[in-house]
Amino acid sequence: MDFSFTEEQLMLQDVARRIAQEKIAPSAEHHDRTGEFPLENIRLLGENGLMGIEVPTEYGGAGMDPVAYVLAMVEVAAGDAAHSTIMSVNNSLFCNGILTHGSEAQKQKYVRAIAEGEAIGAFALTEPQSGSDATAMRCRAVKQADGTYVINGKKSWITSGPVARYIVLFAMSEPDKGARGITAFLIDTDNAGFGRGKTEPKLGIRASATCEIEFNDYVAQADDVLGQEGEGFKIAMGVLDAGRIGIASQAIGIARAAYEATLEYVKDRKAFGAAIGTFQMTQAKIADMKCKLDAALLLTLRAAWVKGEGKRFSNEAAIAKLTASEAAMWITHQAVQIHGGMGYSKEMPLERYFRDAKITEIYEGTSEIQRLVIARNETGLR
Repeated sequence: MDFSFTEEQLMLQDVARRIAQEKIAPSAEHHDRTGEFPLENIRLLGENGLMGIEVPTEYGGAGMDPVAYVLAMVEVAAGDAAHSTIMSVNNSLFCNGILTHGSEAQKQKYVRAIAEGEAIGAFALTEPQSGSDATAMRCRAVKQADGTYVINGKKSWITSGPVARYIVLFAMSEPDKGARGITAFLIDTDNAGFGRGKTEPKLGIRASATCEIEFNDYVAQADDVLGQEGEGFKIAMGVLDAGRIGIASQAIGIARAAYEATLEYVKDRKAFGAAIGTFQMTQAKIADMKCKLDAALLLTLRAAWVKGEGKRFSNEAAIAKLTASEAAMWITHQAVQIHGGMGYSKEMPLERYFRDAKITEIYEGTSEIQRLVIARNETGLR
């Protein structure tokens, strides 16, 4: 593994950093407080190639690699986690699956619009009664004699659901086959039979709009199937592997922002006649924060590098996501503790970092699921 970054990777990182510092971070408090979707900022990210980093240029993307994606995601997440959530879904969950399994026509229609920032994409796997157990889904796609599918059912916790034009949907087309009876579909939300529920009032990443969606006799054409019929579960699991690299990167960005704010604070804050950064208990926290942050970054870069080499990266992605998300939760916790009352106040962004960090331990597979994936890969037992 060679982590001496290329000029192109560093240029993309610089673009992401400038947008994050000049546009995203200054508006983060407003978007967190109001829950307003940051459409203008998302369009800016799209115009600069950040909504389709690994998408080839012929489909409107930046044509970069997974390492570049990690570098850019960290910068955006350090500005605001909610923006990076929208960016992650578009890059990892939406574009990635279509690029891997889609037809040329599907890539041109769906990927280009998302990569160029013209539209927002979403990924619909979770249902009200099925999260980690994806095979328990009740959303049904019934094939008709003319080759179309009639879709009925609900999906929940759909990131960007309230604003998405296109959605990658997973529905049970042959229930008696279990996981092998799930099919992936490309959904146009402008079509009849699609509906959206209320926007969820979330603890964190509040500017990343999330809602329940519903299908009532939605008609999907045969060419709306992504991949082959019955391949949906395999597609979803592969896409989630890529998504875990994105969420690990997001967690690192959140943790880095909290760590950097804490470094400045411990130098300036005085107690008992000295900067609190001179106190051994504070120094121990700083040292542990730095170790966890660096470990998370290196493990995430490793996962991205393995993916970029075209090798299987499921285990590396799970390790990165588990390590980074738990590091983010721990680091933001310690950051709030070191800041004391000011860390608990909305006058500073520390409490937002703390709230935002929690979701990284939940979506794209909980920490418990990551441990299951890792253990099964290590032992070979199921």
